[in-house]
Amino acid sequence: MADSMERITKKMKFGDEEIEAIYRRARKPLNKQELEALNGAVTFAFCPDFQPRSYIAEDGILCEQDVAVKLRDGTTIYVDVFRPVDQTNIPALVSWSFFGKRPGDGQDEWKIMGVPPGTVSNMAKFESPDPAYWCRNGYAVVNADLRGTGHSEGDLQMFGSQDAQDGYDCIEWIATQHWCNGKVGMGGNSGVAMTQWRIASEQPPHLACIAPWEGTADLYRESAFDGGIPAFAFMEGVVGFTVGENYIDDMCAMARKYPYINGYWEDKIAKLEKVRVPAYVTASWSHFHLRGAIDGFRKIRSPKKWLRAHREFEWPDAYCSKYLEDLKRFYDRYLKDIRNGWELTPKVRLEVMDAYDFDFQTDRAEREFPLARTQYRKLYLNAANASMQTEPVQVSSKVSYDGNTGETVFDITFEEDTELTGWMKLHTWVEADGHDDLDLFVTVKKLDAQGNFLPTSVLGEEHPGAWGKLRASRRELDEKQSTDYRPVHAHKRDLKLAPGEIVPMDIEIWPHSRIWHKGQQLRLHICGRYIREGWFERLEWVTDNKGNHVIHTGGQYDSYLQVPVIPPRYIAGDYVYR
Repeated sequence: MADSMERITKKMKFGDEEIEAIYRRARKPLNKQELEALNGAVTFAFCPDFQPRSYIAEDGILCEQDVAVKLRDGTTIYVDVFRPVDQTNIPALVSWSFFGKRPGDGQDEWKIMGVPPGTVSNMAKFESPDPAYWCRNGYAVVNADLRGTGHSEGDLQMFGSQDAQDGYDCIEWIATQHWCNGKVGMGGNSGVAMTQWRIASEQPPHLACIAPWEGTADLYRESAFDGGIPAFAFMEGVVGFTVGENYIDDMCAMARKYPYINGYWEDKIAKLEKVRVPAYVTASWSHFHLRGAIDGFRKIRSPKKWLRAHREFEWPDAYCSKYLEDLKRFYDRYLKDIRNGWELTPKVRLEVMDAYDFDFQTDRAEREFPLARTQYRKLYLNAANASMQTEPVQVSSKVSYDGNTGETVFDITFEEDTELTGWMKLHTWVEADGHDDLDLFVTVKKLDAQGNFLPTSVLGEEHPGAWGKLRASRRELDEKQSTDYRPVHAHKRDLKLAPGEIVPMDIEIWPHSRIWHKGQQLRLHICGRYIREGWFERLEWVTDNKGNHVIHTGGQYDSYLQVPVIPPRYIAGDYVYR
C-alpha cells in the first residue's frame, strides 16, 4: 500500500536470523499550542518541551523532569521521577511504554474513557500508576520515554528484545538512586502491561514484582495476524501516534513483508517462562488483551502469581478504589516487605458473567486456570435444522452463505443452569465455494428463552460474546503448543483449498466465563466478518472471502463446539453452591 511515510531499512539479527527490518519516521512531537491548533485530533502526539528541572507538581509531590538515563549502548533516554518530598528509602513503580511521559499536560482535563473526570491526575502516564495516589502512599513513580520516543535518543523497537534490555537498564539505574530502597516494581495496563512481560523475562536483579493488567503476550497471534487474518488497523494507530525525533519500528510494513512467523515476530512473543518475580495479573473477558493475559499468568514460572479476571473494560477496573487498594497490598508486600497477609489472596479470582452489567459471581476464588474440575463437552452441529446436540449427528448436511455478507447460526437450549468457564473450540468442516480460501469469525452468544440476545456490557456498550477466528489456509496446528481444549496454529505457510475440497478447521475461542440459566440458549454465530457496531477501537481485519462459505455437519463431518462445563462444587437438594 503506497503512502508518503519516510522509511529506512536495517539489517538486524533476530535470534539466528538476519532480517531486513523496516523503520518509519516517527510523528513529530507536538507541544500544547501545536496540539490545540489541530483541535485535539491527535492527542497522543503531545510531547512537553524538553525542560530538565525539579518542581513541586502537587502538594507533597516532587517532580524531577527530563532526567537523563544512559543505556548500555550509550543511548540516552529521559524519564520523569515523581516522589514524595523529603522521603527516602522508598520503592519505585515504573511505567514503561511509548506513550508520552505526561500526556495530561496537553489538555485541561486528563480524560480516560469510563473514568470520571478528576479521578486520575495530570501527572499520570496513559494506562499507568498515578503519582497522585502512589506518591502519597510512599512510592516513587518513574515515567519513561523509551528509546526513540519523545526526546529520547535512538530508534524505537516496539516490544522486542532491545526494548526489554532498555527496561532492564532503566530499572537498575533507578535502584541506585539515593531515594530508592533498591526495590523496583512495574505497573500499568494494556501497552504498559505488555512491556512488563518482556522486561521481567530479562530478570533485572532489582525488579521485585510486576502487575501486568491486560497485556498481550504474542503480538503475532493476538494482534498482527489474529487467527491468521491480517489485522493492521489497531497496530497502525499505535505506530502512527507514537512521537519521537528519529525512527520507529514499522510493524505494519513488517507484517506485509513477513506474513509468516519468523525471527522478527518471535522476538515480539514474550518469553514468559523466564519470568520469575511475583506477579499480579488481570484479564478482561471482554478485551483483545485477554489471551495474552491468561497465557502470561499460566506460563510465567514465578511461584508467587495471582490472576483476577473480570467483565469490565481495563480503565475503569484499573482506577477503581477497590482494586487500587488491592494492588497496594500486593506492592506493599513485595516492595516494602510489609507482611500484610497478601499470600492468603486466592491464586485465581473470577468474575462469572450473566447478562448486561449483572455478574453471576464476583472475585470467586479458584486455585488454577483452566479449572481442574472442568468437564469438556461436545455440542455437535446440525446444519439440517440450525441446532446443536450432545450426541453425534448421524446424517450429513450442509449450510451455505455468502462469504462477505451472509451468516449462519446453531442453537441449543440448556435444560439446567450451566456455567462455561475456560476455552471453547470450534471443530468444523468447511468448503470455499468459488474461491481457494475463507475467513471464519465465530461468536458464542447467550439468548433468553424467547430467543432474544442477552449481551454483556462493557463501557455501557453491548459486547457480542466469546470470540474466535481463523483463515482456512492457516489451519495447520502447532502440535507442540496445541492441546485438546485449545488449538494453537503454526502460521508457517498457507494451505489453499482446491475446488470442492472439504477440510477441518480447529478454531481457538478465547477464554470466557458465563452462566446460562435453565431454559436459556447458547447460539454459535458464524460469518466471514467481525460484527460489532460503534466500538471506539480500530478492530478491523483484511478478509479474503469470495463466493460462498459452506459448513458441513453430521456423518463423516463431525463438526462440533467444545465447551468447558464447570459443575457445581456442592449440591444439597435444591441448594446449589458454585
